[in-house]
Amino acid sequence: MEYLERVADIELKERLEAIGAVYIKGPKWCGKSTTAGQQAKSTIFLQDPDKRAEYLATGMTTPSVLLRGDTPRLIDEWQDIPLIWDAVRMEVDRRSLPGQFILTGSNAVDSSEIMHTGTGRITRMKMLPMSLWESKESTGEVSLQALFDDPNQDIEGISRMSIADIIFAACRGGWPATLQAKTDVAKLLTANDYVTSVCEYDISNVDKVSRDPKLTRMILRSYARNISTLALKTSILADVTASDNIECSRGTFDDYIKAMEKLYVIDDLDAWCPAIRSKTVIRSTPKRCFCDPSVAVAALELSPEALQMQLKTFGFIFEQLCIRDLRAFTQNNFYSHLSYYHDRYGLEADIVLHMNADKYALIECKLGSREIDDGAKHLLELKRLIIAHNQKEKQMPIREPDVLMILTGGQYAYRRPDGVCVVPIGCLKP
Repeated sequence: MEYLERVADIELKERLEAIGAVYIKGPKWCGKSTTAGQQAKSTIFLQDPDKRAEYLATGMTTPSVLLRGDTPRLIDEWQDIPLIWDAVRMEVDRRSLPGQFILTGSNAVDSSEIMHTGTGRITRMKMLPMSLWESKESTGEVSLQALFDDPNQDIEGISRMSIADIIFAACRGGWPATLQAKTDVAKLLTANDYVTSVCEYDISNVDKVSRDPKLTRMILRSYARNISTLALKTSILADVTASDNIECSRGTFDDYIKAMEKLYVIDDLDAWCPAIRSKTVIRSTPKRCFCDPSVAVAALELSPEALQMQLKTFGFIFEQLCIRDLRAFTQNNFYSHLSYYHDRYGLEADIVLHMNADKYALIECKLGSREIDDGAKHLLELKRLIIAHNQKEKQMPIREPDVLMILTGGQYAYRRPDGVCVVPIGCLKP
């Protein structure tokens, strides 16, 4: 199978040139091992069933033996032998060379199992499922980086994706394995299998604590019903316990959520809280998000056909698709991150993309063209508030947004007369 280039390729290369070891973390099946394998010169798969027992025995006594091989040496699913971390750190110190090891893992490891953080020896990077650009569905006619470099440039592009195509892409997810599937039914199986694996196996294996698969599925389903919203955990818990008379305490609920965060299944968006209004009116609850929109679809047991009849519901899933792609596009920018803005007056920006430490974009996600005017109104009003704040506050002004953007499921990319960029998600690239 042909390898499709990932945004992570560049970041991995840069980190290998700078630091002795790179740890690639992220949800399973997102392509970590395959991407790492493109740059590795030797590989050891700790979950190889033919050699697993031997690897475990060696790793628990002399882990340094497993580090022998051409560099960069890939150690896949290293968390199965936590001692590997400290062995890599010490070997990096001994060799004093960059690009010696690549570690991959699909769940976070308890810090108590390692002796040292690895700072200065092991650098961390995160991977996500594939964006529409990486899966070659986006035309890439609008560059996100170019918009920041020249915010006033003319933009144009025509997406090849219809609403039905976008719905299917969100249901299928950005899992690389789906690219090998020959039928639409087969392509949709991966996300369902992913959710089943999380509920039946991973939720207990992540930290060797037995958890109830049925309760896990109910929590995932309730979380999915609240994606792209600011739902409180108490509200999600109430939804869980209202279903099938399931009993779940707040402590148990928090434990399950923490386990799913360790598995990188849940990946919430934090709030951006600039002082343009009283702090008491700015909402700070995290926006509920998954690593991929297909997780929500599978948890809710929805199909592309059903979502075509429920476009309001799909609007929330579409926002998850946009968040996933923006996260993927900016992952090789060490100073970028995503947040959101929402105050109690109803003013919002679905996504605030912080780029290069100081620049940022205010972004609204609107599936249909009828919603574009409302989205632009929000963005322009938020910019106006920032300008008004700066006129009064001279000592600590807030930088005005560099880009105002509406991501849509539409066909055409263009700049409105008010300066707001309208960009189909099927036209966007890094």
